[in-house]
Amino acid sequence: MKKLLITLLMAAGLSAHAESFVKGADIGWLPQMEATGYIFYNQQGRQQDLLQILKDYGINTVRLRTWVNPSNDKASGHNSKDETVAMAVRAQKMGMRIMINFHYSDSWADPQQQRKPAAWAGHDFPQLLNDVYAHTHEVMSALQQAGVTPEWVQVGNETRTGMLYPEGHTDNWPQLAQLINRGYDAVKAVSPSSRVILHLDRGNDRQWFRTWFDNATANGAKYDVIGLSYYPYWLDGRPDYTLSIDDLATNMNQLAARYGKEVMVVEVGGEDTQAQNTYDMLVAVQQKVRAVPGHKGLGVIYWEPQGARSWSHYELSAWGADGRPTKAMEAFLAK
Repeated sequence: MKKLLITLLMAAGLSAHAESFVKGADIGWLPQMEATGYIFYNQQGRQQDLLQILKDYGINTVRLRTWVNPSNDKASGHNSKDETVAMAVRAQKMGMRIMINFHYSDSWADPQQQRKPAAWAGHDFPQLLNDVYAHTHEVMSALQQAGVTPEWVQVGNETRTGMLYPEGHTDNWPQLAQLINRGYDAVKAVSPSSRVILHLDRGNDRQWFRTWFDNATANGAKYDVIGLSYYPYWLDGRPDYTLSIDDLATNMNQLAARYGKEVMVVEVGGEDTQAQNTYDMLVAVQQKVRAVPGHKGLGVIYWEPQGARSWSHYELSAWGADGRPTKAMEAFLAK
């Protein structure tokens, strides 16, 4: 009887972990796609709400970027506070979990560009600290008032060399850590249960991650989860994921052990015209994340799977020219 009880408890624990595993989609382009008339079709060729299509493919989480004062540009604008809140509410009503991604910019922030919002230009460092806190607190409060508690919040996007240049560059780690902590404190002041993520690109680059998070630790940066991007397509011109997937796995395992943090692949993508290869890559990435010891691998999020090339000119979506999901999306149904 005792052995049966232990078996049942273990099965329940494994089941709970399996159900909590993040299968996500970053869908920042969705409002613009809908506003410009893009029509989504499910695999059977029927027009359908994108969120329902994603949910039917096993997607349980959406990631939403938010910009400070964005333009109305179709591809590089929108994602304002109000748009972020509206999409979060819509996704939550579909039963999805929410991740918010603060870029601290008016448009894209990534390793190539970490431009300050225009309204913050010329501010001295103490004022920048206040800017980060006030903006983060404002967006988090708006979400709270709308009944949304994000499960995860990113403070900065792909901050390999920092954010809010030049003050927040990794050339000045003490200042970068202060900026991170102002974002962290604002998140926790409004939503103590939200887990704060720090996020770097090139998730296979073990040395870079170790150097960065050693510096973060030494300078007292506060966070809960380590986020990684993984795009084999962009790695030294080598789209073959088998050349880097083991490095990704080793990096995640080492990060979880060295810093005692959970890890998550918060961005992943593969070429839309190579759907079978992208499917295989997504299955492999999920397996590697699930295998992180201690259940510290939280999940995998595809960046703009619905961002069809015909609309976005982006080559790493998981959507075809026929307006339907490609085979790559079936990877989120794989066990």
